[in-house]
Amino acid sequence: MRYLLLSFVLLGFLQSFGQMDSLKQEKQRIDSIYIKEVQDKRKPDKVLHAEPLFIDLIRDLGARKGEREWNIGLGLTDNNRYDLYTTLIEYEFAPISRLGFEVELPFSYYSPLGGISKDSIPGSKLNGLKLATQYSFFVSEKHKTSLAIGYIHEFMMPEFRNYKSSRFISAHQFNPFFIAAKRWDNNFHTLLYTGPQIERSVITHHTSKNWQVNTNFHYMIPGTRNFVGMEFNKDFRKKDFDMVIRPQMRVGIADNLLIGIVAGVPVKRENQRFSSFVRLIYEPGQKHHRQPRLVTAP
Repeated sequence: MRYLLLSFVLLGFLQSFGQMDSLKQEKQRIDSIYIKEVQDKRKPDKVLHAEPLFIDLIRDLGARKGEREWNIGLGLTDNNRYDLYTTLIEYEFAPISRLGFEVELPFSYYSPLGGISKDSIPGSKLNGLKLATQYSFFVSEKHKTSLAIGYIHEFMMPEFRNYKSSRFISAHQFNPFFIAAKRWDNNFHTLLYTGPQIERSVITHHTSKNWQVNTNFHYMIPGTRNFVGMEFNKDFRKKDFDMVIRPQMRVGIADNLLIGIVAGVPVKRENQRFSSFVRLIYEPGQKHHRQPRLVTAP
């Protein structure tokens, strides 16, 4: 009787392991089919990467000709003396394969906290007009790796309350950058985004510089483009270092519509406290967010 009971327990364990192995194989099969449909369906090569939601890239890495994307972003940052509300409207497109362009209008609205004078905080404004380009000079499906360079130029504008007394363009910001992205297996993704930001005032001719180093780690849900991950935004200046950790998730809500949700936790709370950000992503003509249908033999 004891040996019979032991045999049943052992058989149960073997069945459980077999089911787990079958489930793992099924997930791998779904991922393989999905990646093939999204990534390998046509030329030139393109690697499916999980890309950050806060420091957004200019179109996909390895973008193919004709790809387009609209973004609407809404953010809230809690500071010591005021709340900062941000919005952005962004259009990205690829006129030729591997080359992307972007036009963005970012807005900032400031609301003083209790007891703080409105005149003592920054004024609301259209931050400026951002024009950007990005070129993927290395794309390898074999190595699941993409490398790109790019450049962002922002024509910075004064506060709304200073439009009559100030120049329409108050400063220029120059931001060349480099990107390296790698997919490990089918689901784990890493990405590095780095480059200097140089700002020059049109009025005083003063120049300031900082260096951005943004590292990203994501896990993409099997068979989808949904992911969860972390974005580490690091800012280096002469005598200062700031880092904000941004846990995030992206969910497909239609074939060509995704929503990204980001939280921001500063490492040092000098001025900025917690923040949140939501990005709505619409890709006209793209239909690849839905899990592929698996056809089984009768």
